[in-house]
Amino acid sequence: MKGMAVLLDTNVPLDSFFDREPFRENAQKILTLCRERKCKGFVAAHSLTNIFYILRKNWTTAKRKELLLDLCDIVQVAGIDRIKLVEALQNEDFDDIEDGLQVECAAAVNADYIITRDMRDFENSPIPGILPEDFLKLFDGE
Repeated sequence: MKGMAVLLDTNVPLDSFFDREPFRENAQKILTLCRERKCKGFVAAHSLTNIFYILRKNWTTAKRKELLLDLCDIVQVAGIDRIKLVEALQNEDFDDIEDGLQVECAAAVNADYIITRDMRDFENSPIPGILPEDFLKLFDGE
């Protein structure tokens, strides 16, 4: 499992940052696995800007930057370029451009899974979506 690569959907770090129950514990366990390099964790670049924006209600700019810098120490960032953007826009399997970009970024880093709580968003994804709790069970089972 150490070589497994996963892309974290935006909701996973947010569950940790906002202490969302009952999702917080699984999100934190996944982030710990990434921090300890037991799996290769990635977030899409656009997730960082989305997270920064969403956190604005609860934290100052300085604190949001600190949280994202810490996240960048834990996971790698999958970049977005023109090719990924065009592919996501042209992909008729995804009505939501954000989900299409997640898939493009996951494919670019050869992710084994997209860890998400929104499985429906990735039903048509060539990179399978997996719930945080199912990923942790799979990880523990290996």
